[in-house]
Amino acid sequence: MSVLPLDGIRVVDFTQVMLGPCCTQMLADYGAEVIKIEKNGIGDLSRWSLGSDPDGLNNPVFCSLNRNKKSLALDLKQKDARQAVLALLETADVVVNNFRPGVMERMGFGYEDLKKINRGIIFAVGTGFGLEGPYQHKGGQDILAQALTGVMRRKSDSLHPTSIYATPLADYSAGMHLVQGILLALLHRNKTGEGQQVAVSLYSSMLAMQMQEGAAHMMRGKDLNWGAFPLTGVFDTTDGALVMVGAFKQNPLQDICNALEIEDLSAKPEYKDFDQQMLNRPDLQAVFRENFAKNTTAHWLKRLEEVDILCAPVRSLPEALQDEQTFINKMILEAGETAAGPVRLIGSPIDMSAAPVSVRLAPPTLGQHNEEILAETRLVRGNAA
Repeated sequence: MSVLPLDGIRVVDFTQVMLGPCCTQMLADYGAEVIKIEKNGIGDLSRWSLGSDPDGLNNPVFCSLNRNKKSLALDLKQKDARQAVLALLETADVVVNNFRPGVMERMGFGYEDLKKINRGIIFAVGTGFGLEGPYQHKGGQDILAQALTGVMRRKSDSLHPTSIYATPLADYSAGMHLVQGILLALLHRNKTGEGQQVAVSLYSSMLAMQMQEGAAHMMRGKDLNWGAFPLTGVFDTTDGALVMVGAFKQNPLQDICNALEIEDLSAKPEYKDFDQQMLNRPDLQAVFRENFAKNTTAHWLKRLEEVDILCAPVRSLPEALQDEQTFINKMILEAGETAAGPVRLIGSPIDMSAAPVSVRLAPPTLGQHNEEILAETRLVRGNAA
């Protein structure tokens, strides 16, 4: 069996929905023992994300975020349950939550409480907007973070309506930032013996994703929009659509015109350089749309690739999941069978030759590991007595 990088690291996981669970799943994939604390009888809200799964046992949303974890279902209003959790926290390396600020403190599990019983604990928290400030108690949610940070207003064409980005990129990016923070804190602890608090927010992660655009605005007062460049766009064909990025070449417009078998527009004054192309982008894009609509996606991809212009078909997710590259990249994991059918999950994007990801534990049923974990906590409390 492979030795995984986080073997021996214990994570007590209070998270639910996406920001926190995608973080702790990454830790679990690479060897950490992740004990997921769930509310007795209800569990993680993502167990109920799809109405077609009324028992909440095999919900695809929950399964996608919770492999390789153990589930401990408790009523934390009960003294014995809180004592069991405290016993776990005394031996934990990391505790993770994505509650609003103050919730862990009210339960007696805040960082100031925990570091008294565990000097080396890493207290990792993901919030909507931060631990302080005017939005600290505002309910955090991916779409709200898109709206408040300017992401939702960014679009490649000003004529497009303002809309929600359909994939929860704030949750995922903040979850991955939380992974990074935890790993950095573990390295720091190896050097100092000290734990610390690590905090990320949806808000900050969305701003961080706009690092180039933010710097361009603050330093030059300019709007940097890679999707709105004159030789970039999505174009309908006779049987679908393709995306083209005319960049990283001496004269990409000339090559695009060669591929389209039209006159060299770069020879015209209104398209002679980037500034003129930006100024006349609507007219230039109209020429592209007119010509791409005359043939198939496959035809135009072949023509563009022959002149080394970056391009790709615009696919659906089901099409991408069936692509040979997806399987070569090991991006599909099998996690066994349930009454509802096979459990198929998206894998890890990090491919480590000495530590390949596998499903060691299928996504747990609610409270599946109660007996195992509570027996350990009773033993710990008994020894302490």
